[in-house]
Amino acid sequence: MTRLDDSGGDHVEGPDTRPDAVALEIADAVESLADLWSLAAQEAALRLSPHQLRALRALDATRELNLTALAERLDIGLPTASRLCDRLEAAGLLDRALHPEKRREVRLRLTVQGHRVLGDVAARRAQALAVALAAMEPAERAALNRGMKAFLAALSGMTSPPGGTPDA
Repeated sequence: MTRLDDSGGDHVEGPDTRPDAVALEIADAVESLADLWSLAAQEAALRLSPHQLRALRALDATRELNLTALAERLDIGLPTASRLCDRLEAAGLLDRALHPEKRREVRLRLTVQGHRVLGDVAARRAQALAVALAAMEPAERAALNRGMKAFLAALSGMTSPPGGTPDA
């Protein structure tokens, strides 16, 4: 496992900036961030599984989805999505309502409580991240911010998914 702190011992002149070498270091950092993210979410008032949280975020992003669209968005089967919605509805985080024009379609919407829970998770995650960022020097935070913006810009310019090969 590669480390961002560059404490490997076999350090040659300057850091290795090849994309594959940097990718390994960033993968380690992302894993740590995912752990931080998960712990912060588990400290929320209502503990949610990662699938439940993803479903709430998907519903928040699109406002109204039907069960099929939610299942596709989460890349899960319809029966799994249905059980997931059953649990979210029982917890008061999700409402199901018949579509006004398509009688066989059921719309899924977040409740006020669902929005509150998402806000709580987001606030806890931001606070956990702020604590880690506070331990960095201001110049390091600025460099990280610039790097993340450049990374997001590069991702948005790709014409294929990150796992594939982008068109030149």
